[in-house]
Amino acid sequence: MTNLRKYGKAPFNVAVIHGGPGAGGEMAPAARELSSIRGVLEPLQTADSLEGQVEELRTVLQENGDLPVTLIGYSWGAWLSFIVAAHDPSLVGKLILVGSGPFEEKYVEGIQETRLSRLNEEKRIEYKSIISVLGDISVLGDDPTAKDNDAFLVRLGALTSKTDAYDPGDSAASEVTGIHSDIFQKVWKDAAELRRSRRLMGLGKSIRCPVVAIHGDYDPHPAEGVETPLAAVLRDFRFILLKNCGHKPWMERQAKDDFYRIIREELHEK
Repeated sequence: MTNLRKYGKAPFNVAVIHGGPGAGGEMAPAARELSSIRGVLEPLQTADSLEGQVEELRTVLQENGDLPVTLIGYSWGAWLSFIVAAHDPSLVGKLILVGSGPFEEKYVEGIQETRLSRLNEEKRIEYKSIISVLGDISVLGDDPTAKDNDAFLVRLGALTSKTDAYDPGDSAASEVTGIHSDIFQKVWKDAAELRRSRRLMGLGKSIRCPVVAIHGDYDPHPAEGVETPLAAVLRDFRFILLKNCGHKPWMERQAKDDFYRIIREELHEK
């Protein structure tokens, strides 16, 4: 699998980092939109370990980016961008976290509760039945279909795509290049432990660049699980809550324009 796509013209000083882990390609619409003002890299993470994904992203940026770059990390990609910015501060001039998962364990339980509250009784029963078979992966990653390809996970992904979106536009179809369950399983195990041990939060002390978090008010990943921990550890941090917006702002009919306006403003400020 090719692990890099480029949009626009050099200099390539912006990179969009997808979620998953193992769901490459989902940020292609954002990359295309932003390529009218900046050269954009879209790395597709192929390594099957947390350490490997950090090294893979670092290498892509060093070999293809005009440093320092602005990293726009979505969901799992927000964490990965956060980790890379902590390990290699010279690579990153600004960090934009979009729809990030919570940075502390205490906020995780609410994700499933929120999703269940948005389903009717029939769908709640189905959701719980799938969870009982597969284990509670709904609170682990961003797109449950990234863990496995079987029918249960495909259906679970369909359910959460409904619960996680506020008002998805007609163009909200996924552009994921493929579902890589092996990547998800191996990477997420280490990433979840990084959060449980609070080492993820500790990395914030090494981040030198400005950090902006953009989060939808309808995203089941709780906004306070991003804003509160990061405000306590980062030197230069701002949090922006988008109204009428779910987990993927660029797919939301009512929030998309505000999302891109904010991103463009942040890129011009770099």
